[in-house]
Amino acid sequence: MAGRASGKPSKKQGPAKGSGGKVRRSLEGRGATPPAEMRHWYKDKARAERIERESRGGASSSRTPSRTRRDDAPEVIGGRNPVVEALRAGVPASTLYVAQRIDSDDRVREAIKIAADRGIALLEIGRDRLDRLTESTVHQGVGLQIPPYEYAHPEQLVERARDAAEVPLIVALDSVTDPRNLGAIARSATAFGAHGLLIPSRRSAGVSAGAWKTSAGTLATLPVARASNLTQTLQAYREEGLFVIGLDGTATVDIADVELASEPLVVVVGSEGKGLSRLVRESCDQIARIPMNAAAESLNAGVAAGIALYEVARHRRR
Repeated sequence: MAGRASGKPSKKQGPAKGSGGKVRRSLEGRGATPPAEMRHWYKDKARAERIERESRGGASSSRTPSRTRRDDAPEVIGGRNPVVEALRAGVPASTLYVAQRIDSDDRVREAIKIAADRGIALLEIGRDRLDRLTESTVHQGVGLQIPPYEYAHPEQLVERARDAAEVPLIVALDSVTDPRNLGAIARSATAFGAHGLLIPSRRSAGVSAGAWKTSAGTLATLPVARASNLTQTLQAYREEGLFVIGLDGTATVDIADVELASEPLVVVVGSEGKGLSRLVRESCDQIARIPMNAAAESLNAGVAAGIALYEVARHRRR
């Protein structure tokens, strides 16, 4: 027998309402997290970081270039001060790059004017491309492309002296790796009548933008030759009648007392840290020193070359 009715009409029970799959879809998530460069804020943040780096005065970025530049490839220097200084010094250049929508100042305007006066191509490009051209250095919106330097043959340095009817004077660099030292030595060599520089083709600074700037334009007139083997090239010079003098602080003869200074001469400057290598030292006819106080252990290679060349010039004026 069924129970008694309550007197209230019973409610009809319909089908239960589901979520329509909303809960299941919410649990599925939105897929993999997109990389930073695909997010909407990335460009603004990257631009802010670049502006902050450039405002610090042109310090190099911590990123490492993805590939090594070949010796025969053109070089692009970046930074408003370096570009203007290079143009003022007469550094040979093929293209001046200016970033789009750059905030111009006196340095940018001067760079553009010098480039126009010298017939250097002016190209406006995006900052991303300028980043690649300057190998991720802080360029401040400008870059200057320098063509690869054309090195002379070692024999051409001697021929240059003989064509001028002068006593040959050549400066050789042994393991000098700082391009600023190379530029400073080129400046001193030009001032004291040298006929060229000789550098090894390996483990040595080459004629780069840094060397050009330090040389104050003298590399435009002073030839630089490369030797595949510095020791053999020095020996070849000796066979042609040139004497080789090496600078070394351990020598017993002062550079001012070297009588060979009036002869056809090669002055060899070693690196600031290690000095002359053993084989190069053995290839020298004489080793000379620059006398100095004991408090100074050594001289910068550029300074040492300048002092030695002055003494050579003084001997030759006698």
